[in-house]
Amino acid sequence: MVKSPIANHTTRDLVNAIIEAADDKKADSIVCLDLKELENAVCQYFIVCNANSTTQVGAIADGVHDKVFEKLGETPWHSEGYENCLWVLLDYGDVVLHVFQTEQRDFYKLEELWADAKRVSYEQN
Repeated sequence: MVKSPIANHTTRDLVNAIIEAADDKKADSIVCLDLKELENAVCQYFIVCNANSTTQVGAIADGVHDKVFEKLGETPWHSEGYENCLWVLLDYGDVVLHVFQTEQRDFYKLEELWADAKRVSYEQN
């Protein structure tokens, strides 16, 4: 496991905290793409999920932000998309979360762009 350079936890701990937080906020179709083996990857993991309203997209992103800080003491290095909450991105360095409004996820098909990545889907609790 890779240790985070700024905290005493692994990248996998970060992935797990993000997935748990998204699930807590009822994110739909949570998928983790393992990009570590891909040549031109911008990070180690993409986590992708969606919601049916912009309000819920914002709530999922806020919930992830809060839970990751609470559990691991980390905040995103960069975030964008809060202006309209159609697609919110939280960049934690080695892990990037994409929270889409459902129609936007269907349109951009981010998972298809990274089809060579190992993919793990998570069932909603």
